[in-house]
Amino acid sequence: MKWYKIIILSCVWLTSCYKEEIEPIPQPKPAVDIFTQSETSVSDGEEIMFKLDSSSTFIVKLVDKASGQVLSKEKILGKSGANNLKIYTKSLESKYLYLVLEGNNKKEISKTTLIVK
Repeated sequence: MKWYKIIILSCVWLTSCYKEEIEPIPQPKPAVDIFTQSETSVSDGEEIMFKLDSSSTFIVKLVDKASGQVLSKEKILGKSGANNLKIYTKSLESKYLYLVLEGNNKKEISKTTLIVK
């Protein structure tokens, strides 16, 4: 019976001495208008922010920087002020893209370069 107590106390002591590693919580990037930067690195599913002067329908395009081919095109309902949009790049082969914002009249409003991580 004495050995039984020693074994149990040893197990409790060994498990209580285990050092638990705590991983730091990653801090989100501050929201910066993506079109104010000439080049930005993005990863799949990352949320981007951009500001608009008026509420309207806009077109957001991803264009291959080398060939000029439109890879993705989406019509969005933008509001005046800050707008958030998620960028999905997993299926894209190109690593250097243009992110283009066009008005309803197909006129380019803003353009920036994206580097896919």
